Amino acid sequence: MVNLMPFERENIAQIEGYLPGEQPSSSDVIKLNTNENPYPASPLVAETLSKIEVDELRRYPSALADEFCGLASRVHNVNPENIIPTNGGDELLRLILTTFAGENDTLAITSPSYSLYPVLANIQGCSLTEIPLDKDLNYPNELAELLVDSSAKICFLVNPHAPTGGLLPVKFIDKLASNFKGVLVVDEAYADFVDPALRYDCIPLINKHKNLLLLRTLSKGYSLAGLRFGYGLGDSELISPIKYKTRDSYNTDYISQQLACAALSSREYAMSTWEKIRQSRKFLSTKLEQLGLKSWPSQTNFLLVQIPDNPGAEYIYKKLKLDNILVRHFDVNNLNNKIRITIGSEDENKRLISSLVNILRI
Repeated sequence: MVNLMPFERENIAQIEGYLPGEQPSSSDVIKLNTNENPYPASPLVAETLSKIEVDELRRYPSALADEFCGLASRVHNVNPENIIPTNGGDELLRLILTTFAGENDTLAITSPSYSLYPVLANIQGCSLTEIPLDKDLNYPNELAELLVDSSAKICFLVNPHAPTGGLLPVKFIDKLASNFKGVLVVDEAYADFVDPALRYDCIPLINKHKNLLLLRTLSKGYSLAGLRFGYGLGDSELISPIKYKTRDSYNTDYISQQLACAALSSREYAMSTWEKIRQSRKFLSTKLEQLGLKSWPSQTNFLLVQIPDNPGAEYIYKKLKLDNILVRHFDVNNLNNKIRITIGSEDENKRLISSLVNILRI
């Protein structure tokens, strides 16, 4: 028998892949573990889907999703050249590393953060600089200085933060982009859920900073997680090599382009769901506090919740699962005594609280 050498690259053999949230095996399960929007996509999305003819799938779609770029440019008051559509936000992250980072370059992130970031860095063969949040999971006061001093080629900064839900202000992003020498990627996957009173809007900054790239997705705010459609916004010179060199050919399909356009065209409907989620976020936070469970102030569609050592976060996670309610428990440092709860519908949130009351015997 011939002993074959491993086919995968050495760095791939040594890493662990991304671990996605658990998928339920029954429709009876309340799914509060993967930060999906509890409300359906807009009626226009449903209508558009119903009108798609199979014969239309014979031909390739628009390679650059031109219709979507035109719509998105009007929504965000930028030029189409400032937009790169991708197969979900995760493809954009991968393309950014492929385009701008070599094996000897460094990616800087905060820790904890989106767990896909280290996986993508390892795949690319990059070094990783992780700047830890403090013991209370707040950003360190010297965060900007630490990122600048890291000499990283790329920085991934998720804002609002995952998994805490905290928000860095526009002024911070502006100052950091001015001082950071590499590509600053602000992952705004949850930006749609930010309280409008905070006037958070980093998009005008792409006209000021040639090194700033913003990630947006239709997965969360537009209830299209199953579609896989995202996009990036940045200076045209920053977007150009991704769009014309490293992007896969026809990276977004015909159906996703059509539904993405329908989603943006019915943005007011999506905005109504964002407001419902913000109201439910307040309700859920208050109810959890009444149960003696602290949650971090959040500008996302989820809450990070501290669980006392007795009974413990893993215990609560498992008991909720037995009650057909899925939440997320991360068995890693700084998070193993916490659970992350996606904001559900009003009925789902009430069911969650009722289950917690029984589990805690309050």
